[in-house]
Amino acid sequence: MAMDVVDYEIKGSEMQFVEVELDPGEAAVGEAGSLMFMEAGIGMDTVFGDGSNQGGGFFGKLLGAGKRLITGESLFTTVYTNNAPGKQRVAFAAPYPGKIIPMDLRQMGGMLVCQKDAFLCAARGVSLGIYFQQKLSVGFFGGEGFIMQKLEGDGLAFVHAGGTVVKRELKPGETLLVDTGCVVAFTPNVNFEIQYVGKIKTALFGGEGLFFAKLSGPGTVWLQSLPFSRLASRVFAAAPQMGGSREEGSVLGGFATGGLLGSVLGGDDE
Repeated sequence: MAMDVVDYEIKGSEMQFVEVELDPGEAAVGEAGSLMFMEAGIGMDTVFGDGSNQGGGFFGKLLGAGKRLITGESLFTTVYTNNAPGKQRVAFAAPYPGKIIPMDLRQMGGMLVCQKDAFLCAARGVSLGIYFQQKLSVGFFGGEGFIMQKLEGDGLAFVHAGGTVVKRELKPGETLLVDTGCVVAFTPNVNFEIQYVGKIKTALFGGEGLFFAKLSGPGTVWLQSLPFSRLASRVFAAAPQMGGSREEGSVLGGFATGGLLGSVLGGDDE
């Protein structure tokens, strides 16, 4: 399928959304639940998989849907097509604070590897698949970094990352050690491995876990300062049923529920 070439504008600072302008007949595919608004001339169609195999028959559609199911995503995506005679706009919103990164797959050799929950939307024709790591150690110990999404095509895709985003260009042989959850995306020529921290004491009491992602160049990597899993665990830990404080502004309230005392004794786990 030929790629649709779309114009776009990213708006906002901490809670961003991307506004995509579609010419007549052009379409964009969005992750389930990502739509913010669309103009009246846009038509919606929920499809199996990513919409890139709509001409490939039932088994092609089923295969695309199955790939998404393995990565933990919905079986369906939504295709937004401009059925009007003039330009129309559709917007997709980020699910939590962070940044939306436009990825031109043409400049990346036609493929990008990203975290399974990072994909937000793309021009019609971008294919979403699974990227399995080649080494078994990554599968056993990689946690969030094991099963990743593969975006293929020559169009625009939009990836969402939590907190602040850092783009690093790695030279040949240059290595970066990263918390597995902080890896947003990387070009396929980057070597991705899992490395053991080395000291049990550091892993148990340092709050960083037993393993790091080891990224080696050449290639480009994108990192996020606030993985959603980290944000969710902090919110969950602060919830009243987990001993968090109902009165966050009160020292007494914190001690009364054990939230502040637990924080002091337990330390920051990140």
